[in-house]
Amino acid sequence: MGIDLVEKKRITEVPQLLKWVGNKHRFAEEIVSYMPDNTDTYFEPFLGSGAVLGTLAAQSQNSLFPRFKRAIGSDILPFLIGIFEYVKNDPETLIRHYRECIKDYNENREEKYLEIRERFNKDFNPLDFAVLTRTCYSGVVRFRKADGYMSTPIGPHNPISPETFEKRVMIWHELVKDVTFLNKDFREVMAMAKEGDLIYCDPPYTHSQSILYGSQTFRIEDLWDAIYDCKQRGVKVMLSINGKRKSKTEDISVKVPEGLFERGTYVNCGISMINRLQRAGEVMINEDVHDKLLFTW
Repeated sequence: MGIDLVEKKRITEVPQLLKWVGNKHRFAEEIVSYMPDNTDTYFEPFLGSGAVLGTLAAQSQNSLFPRFKRAIGSDILPFLIGIFEYVKNDPETLIRHYRECIKDYNENREEKYLEIRERFNKDFNPLDFAVLTRTCYSGVVRFRKADGYMSTPIGPHNPISPETFEKRVMIWHELVKDVTFLNKDFREVMAMAKEGDLIYCDPPYTHSQSILYGSQTFRIEDLWDAIYDCKQRGVKVMLSINGKRKSKTEDISVKVPEGLFERGTYVNCGISMINRLQRAGEVMINEDVHDKLLFTW
């Protein structure tokens, strides 16, 4: 099991490890293109699918001059960080668990999915959570606020094969072997950054993701304070946040404190997953969503 040296050098396009609504997989290269070189420590405190971290790591490994000296990926969800810990330290166990869950999955999809989900909701096992991200409805990882119960129904799609999952895990194993993963609140992690470091923030969208993965407790005001403190210490911060929808005709952005960011641009994210789910079967024209990408330098 593993990747030979020839194949390893070809990791230029990072495959999607987790199916995760709102992930930046399709736009990660564009986002990374705005990042400075020669970063001391790269921080990603809202890790999610890790798409941006993985893309930056691939570019760094393929370059004669690495993009960063150290990387820290963190998230408030312990079982999400647990997946990345398995990818880094014990990929074989993760691969084996996925294979066992998926080998007879299509024989009784609903029953098998509910069995995995119920088991996860009892012990919040990262191994089961990895399977659920690949099998739940469009990667919408939704938790009930009252008890933290994952309530997302089964997705209509066929999960990727165990062979495909294994290949993706082993690619990610190479990408994150030197990354530190932390299960901590974004404020605690951002407080660790020093001058010469870079932080990329991809928090929940304030206009549409309040029901997703425990984001009910997220306050954008707390993030503004953390970014301000980082800027005062000479830490560079990039932020992806909701900007415009309906192909830039409708502003859905949040009010940013004056002077917090020095510049910004827009990233075309296409039609949002939430919109596609809510309007399945409809022809959608001029419905592209554009994220704001803001910079403190």
